[in-house]
Amino acid sequence: MPYQIEYFHPRVLAEIESWPVDVLADYARLVELLAEHGPSLRLPHSRTLGEGLFELRPRGRSGIGRAFYCFMLGQRVIVVHAFIKKTQQTPDKELKLARKRVKELQHG
Repeated sequence: MPYQIEYFHPRVLAEIESWPVDVLADYARLVELLAEHGPSLRLPHSRTLGEGLFELRPRGRSGIGRAFYCFMLGQRVIVVHAFIKKTQQTPDKELKLARKRVKELQHG
């Protein structure tokens, strides 16, 4: 049974939809793989960040996107935060926001 992809808030989906077309196309391909493989999806497509947080790693000629997500009961994947990378390192503020949202989901 495939995993169901959901979004923490409509703004998260709106952010992803505003990405450059090539990065968005790669994101769509990776989301299909995520729905099919779930937690088995690994590098270079996905990476675990600890504490139940994972990142999807879409890229294109015009940039690199990151979509942070977690798994919930019932084969659900919740995309909690997304952004286009401007630096090599993922900014701490982006990670902190994603971790905060995962905790909200896990603890109500």
